[in-house]
Amino acid sequence: MIPAAFDYTAPESVADAITALGSDSEEIKVLAGGQSLIPVLRLRLAAPTLLVDIGRIEELSGITEEADTIVIGAMTTHADVAESDLVREHAGLLAKAAQTVADPQVRHRGTLGGALVHADPAGDLPAPILVLDAELVIAGADGERTVAAADFFEDMFTTAVGENEILTKIRVPKHTGWGAHYEKFTRVAQQWSIIAVAVTVQVDGGVISQAKVGLVNMGSTPTRASAVEQALVGQPATGDAAKHAASAAADGTSPPTDTNGDAAYRRHLATVLTGRAVRAAVGG
Repeated sequence: MIPAAFDYTAPESVADAITALGSDSEEIKVLAGGQSLIPVLRLRLAAPTLLVDIGRIEELSGITEEADTIVIGAMTTHADVAESDLVREHAGLLAKAAQTVADPQVRHRGTLGGALVHADPAGDLPAPILVLDAELVIAGADGERTVAAADFFEDMFTTAVGENEILTKIRVPKHTGWGAHYEKFTRVAQQWSIIAVAVTVQVDGGVISQAKVGLVNMGSTPTRASAVEQALVGQPATGDAAKHAASAAADGTSPPTDTNGDAAYRRHLATVLTGRAVRAAVGG
């Protein structure tokens, strides 16, 4: 199908983008990589009167290092995140998850910021951002504000980014030396995750000293598996410890029921995949 008619602007600075978002157009959409928005426009599930393309804003792309933090521009592509030496060394979980996004074509056009603001419950990148305790910088007419990942994802397809704001950067605390793994289950290659598990652990002397575990598509937003995290800390970095802790993976979750499986099926998958992911992360 052909999208409904709309006006188009491509600002070259964040300030100009904010000005465009504050215009009196009836409905405004921001175009980042376009991998989610373009299909929606073609199906006429959205019919904006103005499309603000932020792809020409150079300051929104790139990966830098600031003391104990990795700073990633919102328009940085999935491929650049996956291939970045800085991300691989200091936020390995995010690099591993980015490698699994769709196919090479999508990874070279889709952006980290776009995926996070889209906030699809089955998306691969929100859970790693949550698990890594990232902070997200949002710009608007009143300036910048920073939101913790735990407060950023509010509901299905809903985030803390307001109508006249854009996400500009993601600040990820360094997890240097942590083991990490992203375990994803789909029926066919390149499909959205039916369930996925994001795990990063710190092991000292063969014992798990810190553990962070996130679940994908087990609710309307990415979810921390806090019971698993607590069960892992202080335990030996072994497969038996991973299996025992993973039994609590589905605690407190609200997985959906759809054509890919019911809630009970997803709870079972969460348990199995969490055990696999933790074993892989600790090298057990």
